[in-house]
Amino acid sequence: MPNLTLKGINVDFPFVPYDCQKDYMSKVIECLQNKSNGVLESPTGTGKTLCLLCATLAWRSNFKDSISARKIMEKMNGVELFPDRPLSSWGTEATDGDTSTYYTDVPKIIYASRTHSQLAQVIGELKNTSYRPKVCVLGSREQLCINTEVMRQESNHVKVHMCKAKISTRSCVFYNNVEEVCTDKDLTNTILDVEDLIKAGNKQRVCPYYLSRSLKQQAEIIFMPYNYLLDPKSRRAHNIELKGAVIIFDEAHNLEKMCEESTSFDLTPYDLASAIEAVDRLLVEQAKDVGRDNVTEDFNVESLNSGLNLNIASLAKIKQILLDLEATIDSFEVRGEKGITKPGSFIYELFQKAHLTFDTKTVVFESLEQITGYLAGKQGIFLNTSGLQKVADIIQLVFSVDPPEGGIGGAQMQSNTSQFKVHIHKDTSNYKQKQNSDVWASASSKKQGNVLSYWCFSPGFCMQELKRQNVRSIILTSGTLSPLSSFTAEMQIPFPVTLENPHVIERDQIFISIVDRGPDSVLLSSAYDRRFVPENMASLGNTVVNLGRVVPHGLLVFFPSYTVMDKTLEFWRANGHSNRIETKKPMFVEPRGKGTFTEVIDGYYRTVDDPRTEGGSFFAVCRGKASEGLDFADTYGRGVVITGLPFPPRMDPRIILKMQFLDEMRRNKVPGVTYLSGQDWYRQQASRAVNQAIGRVIRHKEDYGAIFLCDHRFKSTDARAQLPMWVRPYVRTYDNFGCLIRDVAQFFRVAQKLRPPPEKKTQGSCGGSQRSAVSQCSSSSSCLPSPRVAPIFHAQKAKVLDSHVPSLKRRRLNDQSGVDGMARLCVEYETEMDVTKRRPAGLLDALEHSERQNDEEEDRALAGEERANRKSTLSLQHDKRMDDEMRGGKRKIKLVPERKTGTSGDSSEENKAGKAKEFLAEMKKSLSQVNFQRVMQALQKYKQADNLDTLLSEVAGIFTEDHNTHNLLRGFYQFIRPHHKQKFDEKCQELTGKGCGYKPDHSLSKLEKAQLMQQSSKYDEKAVFPFDRKKGVYSKFVSDVKQAIGRERSNELFFALQTYQKTDNYENMVATLVSLLTEKNENFGLLRTISSTPSKRNRKIAYFFSRNQRK
Repeated sequence: MPNLTLKGINVDFPFVPYDCQKDYMSKVIECLQNKSNGVLESPTGTGKTLCLLCATLAWRSNFKDSISARKIMEKMNGVELFPDRPLSSWGTEATDGDTSTYYTDVPKIIYASRTHSQLAQVIGELKNTSYRPKVCVLGSREQLCINTEVMRQESNHVKVHMCKAKISTRSCVFYNNVEEVCTDKDLTNTILDVEDLIKAGNKQRVCPYYLSRSLKQQAEIIFMPYNYLLDPKSRRAHNIELKGAVIIFDEAHNLEKMCEESTSFDLTPYDLASAIEAVDRLLVEQAKDVGRDNVTEDFNVESLNSGLNLNIASLAKIKQILLDLEATIDSFEVRGEKGITKPGSFIYELFQKAHLTFDTKTVVFESLEQITGYLAGKQGIFLNTSGLQKVADIIQLVFSVDPPEGGIGGAQMQSNTSQFKVHIHKDTSNYKQKQNSDVWASASSKKQGNVLSYWCFSPGFCMQELKRQNVRSIILTSGTLSPLSSFTAEMQIPFPVTLENPHVIERDQIFISIVDRGPDSVLLSSAYDRRFVPENMASLGNTVVNLGRVVPHGLLVFFPSYTVMDKTLEFWRANGHSNRIETKKPMFVEPRGKGTFTEVIDGYYRTVDDPRTEGGSFFAVCRGKASEGLDFADTYGRGVVITGLPFPPRMDPRIILKMQFLDEMRRNKVPGVTYLSGQDWYRQQASRAVNQAIGRVIRHKEDYGAIFLCDHRFKSTDARAQLPMWVRPYVRTYDNFGCLIRDVAQFFRVAQKLRPPPEKKTQGSCGGSQRSAVSQCSSSSSCLPSPRVAPIFHAQKAKVLDSHVPSLKRRRLNDQSGVDGMARLCVEYETEMDVTKRRPAGLLDALEHSERQNDEEEDRALAGEERANRKSTLSLQHDKRMDDEMRGGKRKIKLVPERKTGTSGDSSEENKAGKAKEFLAEMKKSLSQVNFQRVMQALQKYKQADNLDTLLSEVAGIFTEDHNTHNLLRGFYQFIRPHHKQKFDEKCQELTGKGCGYKPDHSLSKLEKAQLMQQSSKYDEKAVFPFDRKKGVYSKFVSDVKQAIGRERSNELFFALQTYQKTDNYENMVATLVSLLTEKNENFGLLRTISSTPSKRNRKIAYFFSRNQRK
């Protein structure tokens, strides 16, 4: 590894660094040496993450050396060991003259990013370096807990309370092992991310959550999401010590929003209604206990074990406080949609009316925590406690700063709330309608009232709080922070060190043009008065059509908002623009909801990879999921079209108040603090969203692509000045659209000749030769497989949102597959474990495999526009899915029955698939969301491990808790593999008192049944039935059997009789005959006929028949 020296620090870097990388690392070291803050922008693909890690860890190592040198000097009494380098100079570059004498003075590095997926990428980069610091990654219980009893709970806060209860009583076996395992050197010296922690926890039966907290004490670098640092409550919960620490915010372009949201809240009528209902339920329960002459003290003593130490009077007081708070909020008469706005300090006045003050906050908060914890531990019907938890969190937030002497009217309290506003507005969420479409929604209901909002309008509030913790340095870095001046002004703390890095690409790798007019010379504009004008939408459609013809492979189109995108696409569909686009590049549309996003992005990746197509087009919105965290490297993003400036919604109350707040603070001219004007902030929001979207196109040094800014307002000097520094030199303008198309076509012809498609890489390796330091060290693409070889694995890049978008995380039921979780719920349940290449044979195997097979066949049969329509999300009923998500917000289970091919077997599979679909829908309605997820996960495990005992241990309790769900356990029989069906039937009989209707032929696999049919066609009819053929008895009997039970079953019956004659296995034969001939009463005559045949062996059958007749 090359060794370079930057500002006196020796840095081990994996590759020969570029100049921009040296500049970046020098700035990082400058921040650390000078104890100063920095804002560093470096485009995606410049190896920012690797540079950040190497520079920070090199400085820290040098800092540690300085302490070692001082300790040696003390013991040597000033005698120099190395004449060419005095000990007094060791490490002084790192500490800038600090006189630290203890290793505990060495600063910890706290590395924060938006999501755990991004942190996992960072940890992956760390493993590529020579540095091996002690590492800890912090996560929530929801992510790290492996106690099944805790994880089956409905909501996160219920899991927290149940976990705490188990810890207090030491009833969690995983927690009890933490103290012993946390000293394991193999564990402490290994770099672990969240998935590694969970694997280690399961392997060593130790709690990953508390293990990570133990590792934190000795960790040199701690990884965590933003909110763990910004939210004071989370900071306290995880016991994060900030004094002297170096804080790094990676992907900091979202930091402003996160800072404001972490200290803001919206309290809805639904929240209060559910909180009141929960307390009321507990009051009724306790009143019943008292009414049964139970002594109140005895109740409280018993309740202590479950965290409740409140009598009826205390519970009544809590309920009264909640009722008073509800009445106070609803007492404001809100007219119109603007609402009522008050200063931030008004929150104390409002809460005081509900008897919530600094004097009562602790008692009320602890009471709410006790009630929530008690209800979380109760068995039985699920009770929504999210409202209780939200009120408790709000109390913590509002009263987080203790008042000075003089009460809430003091100047200090005014200062603490000067960056907040209280806003009361009508509740327009229509939660009643939502709960009707959500099968897991609470039954709480009340009249619609007002929403209490407490909004922070200065991200500097959080940053100043961090600074007050005596941190050493705060470094903010991202690929898109421009414009830096406005960004730093919002943060309200000094940033002496700044950097706007250039890109490492050459001029021939980027084409950027402002497209102010379409092919028909109509002015393009997304302004409010122009965006829905038909001429403007038509011209924009023609522009995208023409760009799609010259941009190869993947084309990304970003709209200012979902509303603009939906209406524009609707216009294009009605006027033929969509058909013209799809002819060249099938269209994929970013969904509003979270549930189908991975499905859509996977479809886009596959279409771009398909050599039969000319690529694909992906339509998304600025600030959406696709513009923030996805990697569209190489062919996935050869062109980016920005259809307008994405200004925030101007009439949104929060936007209006934000702009008014900034103008107000700017007029007040606070000494030493500079505020943006409201208008400057408004423009900055649009610019930063554009910069984030165009950052999708160039992802590494060898990448190339084009950017089209399709709005005439981009021609203004101010708008161009807001673009990233690496983009500005390449911006072109054209007076003629034809010249633009000519130059774009020429650009891609040259680029494709100079830079051929990337080499194929095998799964799981970086592969190939090192073309550049950046291509190897870019955090977004360093160790990902080539999409051309394995597009399914490349689609994992779409899942970087899975931590801060829970529904995506939940869908990953089969981590090994790397593809849709829910779409592969029930694959191959009836297949044998060793049969992998035969035709899909399981009940739900056909649901996916046959769909894919038929889709491929149909795609080959279709051509041109028809095939494009088959592939696009427009033809996949995207609008219907979007409407479903808007109504219910829940992931729909997609089960596609096998299509008819004219055979009875296929028809049977289709019927089974229909029944399975109905059963899953019924199960989803009957179970809670968490229990439904647990059942699906259990099915996945059963599919992989083929372990019936494990399946029963995980699902039996869910279905047997309530008598009404016993039928669901029996219905589960259809998903059980044949060799387990008999045992499952017996278990159902034991648990529910009723079996599943097991028959011996149910234990035959599809393959065995097929073999049986082939063999049965060879049976010797005469040997089986020695009837007198002259009398026609034989032919009549065979005809009757086939008519009664069908050809296939009759073959099975005859074969069983023939086998009986050869093997003399009476039990097997009788089992088969009984299962085939006793379903209908009218078939008993056939059994009597068999028993009456003149065969010695058949006398046993006659005996069996007569015995059962007597019963």
